[in-house]
Amino acid sequence: MVIDFHTHTFPDTLAPRAVGGLAESADMMNYSDGTVSGLLASMERAGVDVSLAAPVVTKPHQTEGINRAAQAINNGFTGRGVLSLGGIHPDTERPERVLEDLKARGFRGIKLHPLFQGTDIDDRRNLRIIEKCAELDLIVLIHAGLDPTFPGVEHASPKQILHMLREIPYGKIVLAHLGAMGQWFEAEEIYGRNVYLDTACTLYPWRNRRGGVTDFEGYIALTNERFTGLVRRHGADRVLFGSDSPWTDQLESRTLLKRSGLTDAELRAVLGGNAARLLGLEEGT
Repeated sequence: MVIDFHTHTFPDTLAPRAVGGLAESADMMNYSDGTVSGLLASMERAGVDVSLAAPVVTKPHQTEGINRAAQAINNGFTGRGVLSLGGIHPDTERPERVLEDLKARGFRGIKLHPLFQGTDIDDRRNLRIIEKCAELDLIVLIHAGLDPTFPGVEHASPKQILHMLREIPYGKIVLAHLGAMGQWFEAEEIYGRNVYLDTACTLYPWRNRRGGVTDFEGYIALTNERFTGLVRRHGADRVLFGSDSPWTDQLESRTLLKRSGLTDAELRAVLGGNAARLLGLEEGT
């Protein structure tokens, strides 16, 4: 089973505006239209069995609506296709109750994006949410490092992430982008800790809307040697394949991973084995 642990979708009525606006603001290419049907078509081309959608709540009042849309996705999940995390904002009213409700409704976890949510990951509001997730055994997928939409802004730097991990040493935290997008050389203390990392946008060259390779704040995709070295230092049993679709192409992301130099056993773990175990999908449910 191949599992893409890091994708994004939007309701059909919102996708053109959402994807178009983000692509313009960050000057980045999108490879699908951001809808569930567009993601399913991408999965078919890439040979991906399950994609995990990671909704980002950018304003507290969006929480309920975003989670209704996520629930609709999950209602159609049969062990293959698109599965969604829940969403929450650091300023969501009564976050503990929201998380308890998500757990009761069968959600596997939530997504936090400190930059889009304008809150440091080690802020008490985020720590409160992560603590509750640990109590409920919910996965916490966190954007880590820089983001092209917010040049010069750091809400999830390696230093802040390390502080968060020291405060809450929880084993079901997933740090996107191998722990620190564009800041991997500053993230040495993250590797080897009891957290998961995903591979989204690590080997992938950043492309602007004209198709040219570009960079933001000195971001350069990892070389195969550097990538495999970080995976092995952290432990391939705690690394998850992620594409960040629609901002990368799932097929190309999977191809780059297969060509990275990881062994067949490491690839089996990263491409799906680890994620299946974490999501509870071993039996295809």
